Amino acid sequence: MRNFFSRFFQGRYGSYGTDKLTRFLLILAVVNFGVSVCTPLGFLYYVGVAILVYSFYRLLSHNITARYRENERFESVFKKIKSLFKRTRSEFLTRKNYHIYTCPNCSQKIRIPRGKGQIIVRCPKCMTEFQKKS
Repeated sequence: MRNFFSRFFQGRYGSYGTDKLTRFLLILAVVNFGVSVCTPLGFLYYVGVAILVYSFYRLLSHNITARYRENERFESVFKKIKSLFKRTRSEFLTRKNYHIYTCPNCSQKIRIPRGKGQIIVRCPKCMTEFQKKS
């Protein structure tokens, strides 16, 4: 039986293991199944089935380069979304102790400590000076 599966997956994208896109699709399908059971949104069951079918199609595909490119695009988009959330979280946590100002000349973000009164801020990028209240 083991030899059968090893011969079956030979030359298929699934023989290299699962990539991030396939794992994401499988998790998304399971979440859709769970939501469709717990809520009156029954159509999510069919969406979950479609996602599951697509993830198995990816695993059994012989076109390895196309599946690799799909995964690379997914990872680049996922990385951008992840960095956006990370940056937003960081700005939210530093909001208590710092003001974030934008340089009027070059749009560089500058972090200034709170509670210093009126100060002159010098942009480290373009050396433009402007006055702000901290």
